[in-house]
Amino acid sequence: MVFYISVAMAAVFVIGGVLFPSALAAYAGYLFAAIIDGFGWFYLWATLGFLVFCVYLAFSRFGKVRLGRDNDKPVFSNLTWFSMLFSAGMGIGLVFWGVAEPMFHYMNPPLGLEAKTPEAARAALRYAFFHWGLHPWGIYTVMALAIAYFSFRKEGKNLISETFTPLGSSPDGLIGKAIDVLAIIATVFGVATSLGLGALQINSGLTKLFGVPGNVTAQLSIIGIVTVVYILSASTGLNKGIAWLSNANIAAAALLLIFVVAAGPTAFLFEVFTVTFGGYIQEVAFMSLRLTPFSQASWVGEWTLFYWAWWIAWAPFVGSFIARVSRGRTIKEFVLGVLLVPSIFSFLWFSVFGGTALNLEMFQGYPIGAGVQQDIAAALFTTLEYLPFGRIASLLALVLIITFFITSADSATFVLGMFSTDGNPDPSNRVKFIWGILQSSIATVLLLSGGLKGLQQASIVASLPFAVIMVFMCVSLLKALKKEKV
Repeated sequence: MVFYISVAMAAVFVIGGVLFPSALAAYAGYLFAAIIDGFGWFYLWATLGFLVFCVYLAFSRFGKVRLGRDNDKPVFSNLTWFSMLFSAGMGIGLVFWGVAEPMFHYMNPPLGLEAKTPEAARAALRYAFFHWGLHPWGIYTVMALAIAYFSFRKEGKNLISETFTPLGSSPDGLIGKAIDVLAIIATVFGVATSLGLGALQINSGLTKLFGVPGNVTAQLSIIGIVTVVYILSASTGLNKGIAWLSNANIAAAALLLIFVVAAGPTAFLFEVFTVTFGGYIQEVAFMSLRLTPFSQASWVGEWTLFYWAWWIAWAPFVGSFIARVSRGRTIKEFVLGVLLVPSIFSFLWFSVFGGTALNLEMFQGYPIGAGVQQDIAAALFTTLEYLPFGRIASLLALVLIITFFITSADSATFVLGMFSTDGNPDPSNRVKFIWGILQSSIATVLLLSGGLKGLQQASIVASLPFAVIMVFMCVSLLKALKKEKV
């Protein structure tokens, strides 16, 4: 029932978007504004609460509880584990926004700061740390921990509805089925957002390197070609294509990071990391609960609230995938690994790529900011072309984007198949094929109806009901853990 209902809902959206693209964009815009105006405070409190909750679990007596039987050992090595959760979690988004977000904030800063000033640069990187650091991984950690605990410790189904059994809800009941359908819809829209962003950036890279036209036709062609590849990857299973691609992703990302550190302003980048990390630690509480009810400014809604909604929309997929590859780890090991390692890598990424772009703009006179405002998807390539061997670096970046694109999509296809087949840990290729096609179709419709803005708004709309579900998930998990004899 879950499979047919969720497929039908996704198909209706695709058909409606093809027939009435402008109406879809207008309706998504209306819902986006209503959610931001009415529930922005809820997103801030919920996201901060998820982070505090998982940190509490790690350092409480429950931290010793193992996600599985007491004698289970981790299935994957630490390196492969980190690679898989990072690639699925935010790899493609990090590559897209690594230059674009700091430069955008530098040109259009928060807090009423003057644009293109040292204060604007510091705030730009600090907020990039904030948007891609502990808070989003706190969201993922809560979701993954609940699923892993009930699936492996309690030997339940690999379903989000399984996490509500302590509250009296059954995965086979009406409420349980509704939760699983909502999880699928949130996943489809969240992943479609990133697939659309990936298509835009791949198109920009091809334009910079090979003169390929930057238009919707090219973007749709990219989605079509990559769809075939990621469906083939998903069909090979978790231990083959997905694991291999995840390791390749982290290797390529590390290589590109090291290249930019060596070719860019090396000492400046280490200073940027140091001062931004200090500012982040000092200001994290203020940023966590910042709204602008008196000035009515739109910056928080367009950036922080969008990100929190985006991460929540991704949480069913990323959380389920992380849970699937985390059997055998203790809660403390799991929480610290998922929270800290990807966050630190994200901090390094923004310091290196955002710091390099700011250095080129502020001290060397290159028009990075103007390039970002003209084409935000080309921000990374615009920066790399000013470095030595920039064309080679751009080629590596393009390969990285494509592999991240494929890994995110095939991981999501795997999870959607699991959600829609009663928690089957190895869904059939037929089911994965259907979800692979629907994901790409929704990304296509969103691009046609509203471009990047349409992608963002759809993500916000899909995430709100699931944020409420995640709050009750925390209550259910804590209730179950209190019965553990530790």
